[in-house]
Amino acid sequence: MIFHFIAAVLILIGIFGIFLPALPGLPLVFAGLLLSAWVDDFHHVHWGWMIFFGLVTAFSLLLDFWATAAGAKKLGASRLATWCALLGTVIGLFFGLPGVLVGPFIGAMTGELISRRSVRKPDIDAATKIGIGTWLGIVVGTAMKLALAFAMVGMFVLVWWL
Repeated sequence: MIFHFIAAVLILIGIFGIFLPALPGLPLVFAGLLLSAWVDDFHHVHWGWMIFFGLVTAFSLLLDFWATAAGAKKLGASRLATWCALLGTVIGLFFGLPGVLVGPFIGAMTGELISRRSVRKPDIDAATKIGIGTWLGIVVGTAMKLALAFAMVGMFVLVWWL
């Protein structure tokens, strides 16, 4: 019984972790599902389902990087802007939810301004658009991961009870 409680806690922390880049959201959800299935000796949820959930988790990691990069690259972001967006996200963690929301934007914008300074004069409008594109990519990636997390948990519960 205690292991099912730990599994539920892992799933809840994982769902919370989808919103915070410092926590591996979907891998924690998967770990909770795996622990729950393992404690039950894979009686209700067969190991084949767990392989499927593992593949979905791996896909989500690729999806996360793709969504962020696509948001930035669609508007022509430099490589430095993408790296600074990641740095802004990490620094933003220390400032709570506002930092997590604003950090990637400021990071991408700053990185783009630095990158463009070496090419020509800084273009605040272009850097702002790239900051917004990066932030939108993160939001889309987060929404997709959240949908995958709820789909995984929903399928797990459905398979468990059927």
